[in-house]
Amino acid sequence: MTVWTRPALWWRSAIALSAFLGIYLSNSSLVYFTLQSNVLVLGYFLGAVYWMVKRDTADAPAPRLRGAAVLYITITGIVAHVLLNHGENPLPGLVSGPDRLQHWSSFFLHYTTPLMVLADWLLLSPRNASRWRDLPLWLSYPLGYAFLTEARAAAFPDFPLRYPYFFLDPTEKGYAWVGLQMVQLTLEFVVLAALVVALDRLGTKLRREPAAPAQA
Repeated sequence: MTVWTRPALWWRSAIALSAFLGIYLSNSSLVYFTLQSNVLVLGYFLGAVYWMVKRDTADAPAPRLRGAAVLYITITGIVAHVLLNHGENPLPGLVSGPDRLQHWSSFFLHYTTPLMVLADWLLLSPRNASRWRDLPLWLSYPLGYAFLTEARAAAFPDFPLRYPYFFLDPTEKGYAWVGLQMVQLTLEFVVLAALVVALDRLGTKLRREPAAPAQA
């Protein structure tokens, strides 16, 4: 089987296309974690497709970077659906309303791409590539994003979109409230990162071939 006939190549190409469409249709800026995580996914999976074709392999490259991309895009999907959209159904906006392009962009950025990346992580190789020691490295980016957002807002009061997300905005409830939000999110991100590693192990079990029957 050549790499061109491998489902993994076309699946990863579709992930890159989904991320690209979400970014291309969006009118948001890179100040949002959503855009940043999708840019990372786009870059990684374009690189993965190139790697697979060049090496004629079904394995994705740079497992640690792949795990980080999975974590960040999963954070994007969960935060958007639960905290920002309050669990609302995203489908009606795709077929009606004046902002259908932005609804489609949001759908690609927050739903299609995260779910496709999770499926890739669970079902496609390489397996057992993540390590528990990767968690602090993975978590440094979303936590650093939050701290840099606060520092930038304090240093540059006229910066557009000082606080891209309400849970980073101390204007009404103060920094103590923001700190509490960050502690809660940090704990949730730790659990989510651990789940990403666990899914890597689960995917290995799902793909494992049954043992051959013993010879008589």
